[in-house]
Amino acid sequence: MKTPKRIQPLVEEGLIDEVLRQLMSGKEATVYVVRCGEEIRCAKVYKEASQRSFRHAASYQEGRKVKNSRQARAMEKGTRYGRKMQEEVWQNAEVDALYRLAAAGVKVPRPYICFEGVLLMDLVTDANGHAAPRLNDVELTPELALTYHAQLIRQVVLMLCAGVIHGDLSEYNILVDAEGPVIIDLPQAIDAASNTEAAVLLERDVNNLAEYFGQFAPQLRTSHYGKEIWKLYVAGTLTPETVLTGQFAADTHIADVGAVMREIELARKEEEERQRRLLEM
Repeated sequence: MKTPKRIQPLVEEGLIDEVLRQLMSGKEATVYVVRCGEEIRCAKVYKEASQRSFRHAASYQEGRKVKNSRQARAMEKGTRYGRKMQEEVWQNAEVDALYRLAAAGVKVPRPYICFEGVLLMDLVTDANGHAAPRLNDVELTPELALTYHAQLIRQVVLMLCAGVIHGDLSEYNILVDAEGPVIIDLPQAIDAASNTEAAVLLERDVNNLAEYFGQFAPQLRTSHYGKEIWKLYVAGTLTPETVLTGQFAADTHIADVGAVMREIELARKEEEERQRRLLEM
């Protein structure tokens, strides 16, 4: 097929030899199957911000870092340069997340390079070497639904242990290769430690899984893996080996506000005393 304009720079740089076909077009990008030497890979061409149908980007951008203060100011003001930087941050977030998660043992496509708004990465394939189907296109039995759900919950835990939350996980951005689910589409991935909506986004991801697989295994709809995982993460006890139950008991203890205020006041007085001693030295 004719080489898309956005992929032409990669062809000129010798990174891609041939574009074979379009694989899919989604809300944020169009994906092509390409040949790189003897390897068959895929090229994800990000759509311009004005063409994307993905919404609520601000929730995902919180905590993301830019190279310098000039870029940060430009992004805040929404200048042309700032919008360009915002696009680069959006695209680089997926590349960074893929490298980070692959190193942590999460099943994601292996990335190679992101050049001129095109991400070159492994093509996920099924047992026959064909492009792997999306989860929503796979026929599930109750047993297989439980197996895939358990595998994905483990992937969510591995991701969180690596400090990453997908942020938009659903049956539409999970592929199924010969060994099971593979997580894709990560430009909205967030850093769990620096985003104030981390708990909400994690729970939404996990609830999406429970709702989808619950169509085949109804018992999953009453599970509470999201809350359980986050509680363990906040407590610093979540590990890749943690055994989960899917149960969650809310803390019903009434907070002792008076005791908290007394601790704050004591800390304030101690700091005042410390400052006084420093002045007397």
